[in-house]
This record gives sequence, structure tokens and C-alpha cells, in this order.
Amino acid sequence: MARRMHSGSHPSTADAIPSPDDGENAALQEEDFLQQLGQRVRTTRGRRGMSRKVLARVSGISERYIAQLESGQGNVSIVLLRRVAQALATPLDDLIPSAGSPAEWPLLRELLRQATPAQIAQAKDILMGQSTTRPAGRRAGVARIALIGLRGAGKSTLGRLLAERIGWAFVELNKEIEQENGLSVAEIIALYGQEGFRRMEQAALARLLARDEPFVLATGGGIVSEPLTFDLILSSFFTVWLRAEPEEHMMRVRRQGDLRPMADDSSAMQELRTILLSREPLYSRASACVDTAGLSIKEAAARLIDTVTPVLNLHDADLAPSASS
Repeated sequence: MARRMHSGSHPSTADAIPSPDDGENAALQEEDFLQQLGQRVRTTRGRRGMSRKVLARVSGISERYIAQLESGQGNVSIVLLRRVAQALATPLDDLIPSAGSPAEWPLLRELLRQATPAQIAQAKDILMGQSTTRPAGRRAGVARIALIGLRGAGKSTLGRLLAERIGWAFVELNKEIEQENGLSVAEIIALYGQEGFRRMEQAALARLLARDEPFVLATGGGIVSEPLTFDLILSSFFTVWLRAEPEEHMMRVRRQGDLRPMADDSSAMQELRTILLSREPLYSRASACVDTAGLSIKEAAARLIDTVTPVLNLHDADLAPSASS
């Protein structure tokens, strides 16, 4: 005979009937997950400098579906998400939201991927508190300057003027890559993809750092999206972010006749804003920022020289622009 429940007793946890609130909470959590997923895809695409149209073409997924995914409306399958990750040349787990991931995780992952077995073993010992080895500090002093920023920021023009003024060599990283490989950047990306280009970029940077001379380096706009390469820039150069308004970037790029990677895209301005917004937290890691908005080339060059002169400990009064310039 079934045992009766006394009027004053309560059902056990195991017998508890799910509350309607539980279902609502689960639905909200799923909605939040999809929103975060969409944000990560949109941010990663922006950092890579890819329009939705380009991402759709490379991944083989419709532009409409990618728009739904980025807006948090796409209940994406793991297979399609994997294709998006491959098209963005980023690990799949970087797109999937997870609680507690450290901000430095992308850099740590890249370091581990390229580490030797001995380095991995040493890192494991340090993390487990079993090593007394003190990690090497970053190189002191300033022997190199790197300019970062979106296309149209003036890195080549201002970098060349700065190098001439302080008597250093001037190097454009993309031109170094092109000369070393006998192909244009566009051809390299078409043949080897973004990931192949980034490997060549990292190799070219390593060769430049082996030079025994000070120089000013103009980098590509997307270099900040590669954690290991960008960390090498930050640790080896005095890094200056050349900043401008989105409209100025677009105007300068159009003057150069270069809309890559936004050619044939009617929403190019919005895509440029997305790229700039996605990369701003990375650009802001630079040692200094020079805002060139509304400035002439002469004025922007003077501001850049003012910014780096104290760091270089240059005592020649003729080097710094006069108050009347």
C-alpha cells in the first residue's frame, strides 16, 4: 500500500516538480550564450579585417546566415561554427563563450603551440609551483619604434618622416614580406589564406629583429589580431598607435585606391567601423597614442616626433618642433 504523506510534510528534492522559472532561466541562458557567441564572431571578424561578404565566401556559408549568427539569432551547428572558425583562421574554442577565460589566453595558447617539449615541461613546473627559475625580463631601452593602426592611419607616410628626422632606417613590414616571398600581400592571402600570411609576417618580423640597427617599423593594420606576433611587437618596440576617425581612415584608403578587404561591399563604412571597434582594445595596448584626426601631415608628424623624443632621450633642441611650427 502506498504510504500517505502527512499534511505537514514536504516533497523531497528528488520529487520536486520543475518550476516554470527553471525553463525560463534555461532559455535566457541559451539566449545569452548565442548573443556572446555572435559577439565573438563579429569581434574576431573585425580584428581580421574581413567583411561579412568575404567571410561568407571563404566559409561557404551564406551572408544572411552569418548576419543571423552575429546578431545572436543563429542556432548554429558545431560543423558550421567550425567552418566559420577555419575561415577566420582562429581556434574554434576562441569563439565559444566560457566563464573565467583569462584575457591572455590567446597569447598563452600560441606560445604553447610553438613551445618545445622542454619549454612546456618548464612552464608546467612553474604553474605547479615546482620551479624557482625566474622568467627573463623584457628588453630594456628603446632601439626601435613600431607604428600600429588601421589602414589609412598614416603609418607609412609618418613613419618615413619620423625615421628621416631621427636618422633611423624605415621599414614597412608588408613590403618586407612581399620582397621575401616574391608575391603581393593579396596574392599571398589568396594562395595561402590569412593563416599562411600571418606565419610569413611572424617570420619576417623575427628576421627584422635580428638586425643590429635601430629602425622605425610600419606594421599592417591586422597585426594586432595575432597574439604572439603582437606581443613580440610590444616587447621589442616602443609602439605608437596612430589613431583617426573612421571617416578619415576611409577617405585616406580611398585616396590610396585600396579598399581591401572591403571591395565591392556597399556597407564598407559600417564594416570599417566594426573593424576599428573590434581592434581598439588591442591598439590601446600600445606604449603611446597619437591622434591624427583633423591634422595635416606636417602637424601629425610634429605630434609623433613630440611623442617619441622624450623616450629616445634626444637632447638636441633642433630635433623637437619649435612652438611656432
